[in-house]
Amino acid sequence: MEYNHRAIEQKWQKFWADNQTFKASNTSTKPKYYVLDMFPYPSGAGLHVGHPLGYIASDIFARYKRIKGFNVLHPMGYDSFGLPAEQYAIQTGQHPAITTAANISRYREQLDNLGLSFDWSREVRTSDPEYYRWTQWIFMQLFDAWYNKASDRAEPIRSLITHFETRGSVDVLAVSDEDTVTFTAAEWAGFSAAEKQRELLKYRLAYLRESTVNWCAALGTVLANDEVINGVSERGGYPVEQKKMMQWSMRITAYAERLLTGLETVDWPEPLVEMQRNWIGKSIGASVRFAVPSLAPDAAIEVFTTRVDTIYGVNCLVLAPEHDLVSQLTTAEQQAEVEAYIAHTGKKSERDRMADVKTVSGAFTGSYAEHPLTGKEIPIWIADYVLAGYGTGAVMAVPSGDQRDYLFSMHFGLPIIPISDAQQLDGQADPTKAGRYINSDIINGLTYHEAIDVLIKKLEATGAGEATINYRMRDAIFGRQRYWGEPVPVYFKDGFPQLIEVSELPLVLPEIDKYLPTESGEPPLGRAGDWKYRGQFDYELSTMPGWAGSSWYWYRYMDAHNSDALVSPEAVNYWQAVDLYIGGSEHATGHLLYSRFWNKFLKDLGYVPEEEPFKKLINQGMIQGRSSFVYRVLDTDGKGTNTFVSYGLKDQYTTVPLHVDVNIVSNDVLDIEKFRQFRPDFANAEFILENGKYNCGHEVEKMSKSKYNVVNPDDIIEQYGADTLRMYEMFLGPLEQSKPWNTNGIEGVYKFLRKLWKLFHDAEGNFSVSHGEPDRAELKALHKIIKKVAEDVERFSFNTSVSSFMICVNELTDLKCNKAAILQDLCIVLSPYAPHITEELWALLGNAPGTLSEAAYPEFNPDYLVESEFSYPISVNGKMRMNLSLPLSLETVEIEQAVLANPDVQRYLDGKPVRKVIVVKGRIVNVVI
Repeated sequence: MEYNHRAIEQKWQKFWADNQTFKASNTSTKPKYYVLDMFPYPSGAGLHVGHPLGYIASDIFARYKRIKGFNVLHPMGYDSFGLPAEQYAIQTGQHPAITTAANISRYREQLDNLGLSFDWSREVRTSDPEYYRWTQWIFMQLFDAWYNKASDRAEPIRSLITHFETRGSVDVLAVSDEDTVTFTAAEWAGFSAAEKQRELLKYRLAYLRESTVNWCAALGTVLANDEVINGVSERGGYPVEQKKMMQWSMRITAYAERLLTGLETVDWPEPLVEMQRNWIGKSIGASVRFAVPSLAPDAAIEVFTTRVDTIYGVNCLVLAPEHDLVSQLTTAEQQAEVEAYIAHTGKKSERDRMADVKTVSGAFTGSYAEHPLTGKEIPIWIADYVLAGYGTGAVMAVPSGDQRDYLFSMHFGLPIIPISDAQQLDGQADPTKAGRYINSDIINGLTYHEAIDVLIKKLEATGAGEATINYRMRDAIFGRQRYWGEPVPVYFKDGFPQLIEVSELPLVLPEIDKYLPTESGEPPLGRAGDWKYRGQFDYELSTMPGWAGSSWYWYRYMDAHNSDALVSPEAVNYWQAVDLYIGGSEHATGHLLYSRFWNKFLKDLGYVPEEEPFKKLINQGMIQGRSSFVYRVLDTDGKGTNTFVSYGLKDQYTTVPLHVDVNIVSNDVLDIEKFRQFRPDFANAEFILENGKYNCGHEVEKMSKSKYNVVNPDDIIEQYGADTLRMYEMFLGPLEQSKPWNTNGIEGVYKFLRKLWKLFHDAEGNFSVSHGEPDRAELKALHKIIKKVAEDVERFSFNTSVSSFMICVNELTDLKCNKAAILQDLCIVLSPYAPHITEELWALLGNAPGTLSEAAYPEFNPDYLVESEFSYPISVNGKMRMNLSLPLSLETVEIEQAVLANPDVQRYLDGKPVRKVIVVKGRIVNVVI
């Protein structure tokens, strides 16, 4: 019987599906292990061979943990809301739900073909109303919560209202907007309902306020920072401008310190941890207030600085163009210049502004502030290198100590004041903290650490500042002006947002005629005719962002069909948190940060037990494309001919390289007939060959359709099988590293599986195993792989295991081993990597079909790896003659006797007397004659 991968793989994939082999139990007595992949957005293109890398790795680990005795939860679902489906709907009129369902069907087919051991009974789709009802429910909890600094956790808004009713705003320690008002309990009681709602919005963790956003008119929606590149939308390349809009936001800043300290408790890649640390951006410094008496007697501009020691070097204040005070500060003489500058800045994203360190620009407002320590007038400018969302949106410019301030001051001719006797201002700023201060009044002659204490005390004494901690991270914009997303469960009464009743969830997306904003500029939901709450109140027309449904989905897998709760206490207390999470590093400051935020919030309210959702995280590398090239010969005028020269001969001609479909290239040799069919203009192509072949050039690039280097896993599975693809993807290199896809090497893995198959069959192809006792050499080969695979899988070194499997099968083949005792354990050890062929062989060995995943991983016995013999190199007069295997237990005298008694050694002695025998035990024997 030949190894028929197609029949075997289809058989076992059907068996696993019919028998729900990988369905996890929430009540098992086994120890639990939760393996999770970042679930995919189902695009219309389907999977290419780069996509399954992480899925295969997680599947190997999940299968390994099962045979190690764990109850494994390994689920899969789809992040199925998203802009691509909506854009397709806009172009074609087809409802995004139809497109999404078709794409999911294609993904499911491809995932099943890989033999992945997912528990499909728990599948989730974020666009399913039965799923997003709980996304909406979480939003409602956030809306009805505030962050109590005193208890350092979120609490129901009811507790804040009770505080207001009994004590007013006194002693309230909360994360809130800056413009909260002070009031007594009696004054609170006298507030109108609207006044109370307005004040509570300043405390809610989900709140509505005017924010500066990335507005893309062409897409008709707000974009997240990571969706904007070089001032245009990542999808479509449309212009994006900074715009102020009423937007839903999440007060993630309340959790900044917990998000930071939580990174110390998880096993994540250090580069990713550092990305989150930088994004959170904790800074210890001081808040300083510069009075602006021209606005009002108590008016001031507040700045945050980590270098309060440089305060005497301030030559101006620089505000973000979006700063709330800019319009009030701008004088009539400067108005035209300032407005033009603001309009110009509005075309840039914040990311572009941060990245552009070369361009210097700005505008003077015409107003001045007072230096808090000297009383001197300080001019107030605006410039795009200051961001409204970082700190207070204003900085004190110190050109002697900051390079951007230095360039700004040089450009606009502002004075530069040296403040340290250690500074060397030779064409650039000098941020050194060395030396002692000069030109700095009360801190002259002091060192950095001495000066900080003096200045903080002075600022606090005068009410002009205080020590403070700042975070770079800003609250997360939550609304999107799109159709294909979760409706926000809010309606408006008297202009204020109100939650719908929990019993009315899910708030389902209404049908609309087309998926564009309305003619009056409202989001697409504005097209829903009579879509009103209880027929009377307007619903929120924005939908939730893409990250909403992915910020809690691992909990729904624990209890996917619970219609009464997000997750039951029994299920969440059993599974606790994700033990292993695999996905891309591109989600470091998006999904992973928001997920941690929502997780901590749900813990605060008692719905989940764990502070951190993902205990261990691995970022899989990218599988890059290996592009193939043909070389078109150019004529004397530099125009392309229809002649193509093989790679090794191209330097003899003037040529231009062209990408060619990698699927018509094998081992770098072009299929000429398929090439002629590749494009109509190549139908009559001529070829200059090498040794009768056309050899292509190659280059490693990103896998994309435009480079014709996309490889469909379905084609590989059809030709070689899923087990081959799984092992080959692991064989390409370490999981965390990026590596090029190269089909040239896949044949070796396929040959390995056929060689494995032959161990179980005789020369005629009949299944044939022996039930005799294994000898020591066979046991040694087996136990080496038992030990190696266990070590490799636990440290996620899957590529080295594949090599070891090949060595093991070669050794057993050389030993002509067909012992059932050896081969059965080999099946178990190999099963996580090649599940289909091992299931088939397991059943042929007489085991009940489908029980391989329940088998116990073989116990490693180190005794079988202890060497009992050594092959001694035997030298005669220093010249190596032969090797002689002797027991390691022999003493020196016994080794000497055995060597001299050996007939082959005697032949080399040629009857001459032996003068001396030098024995180095376990190393070498030298006979001197």
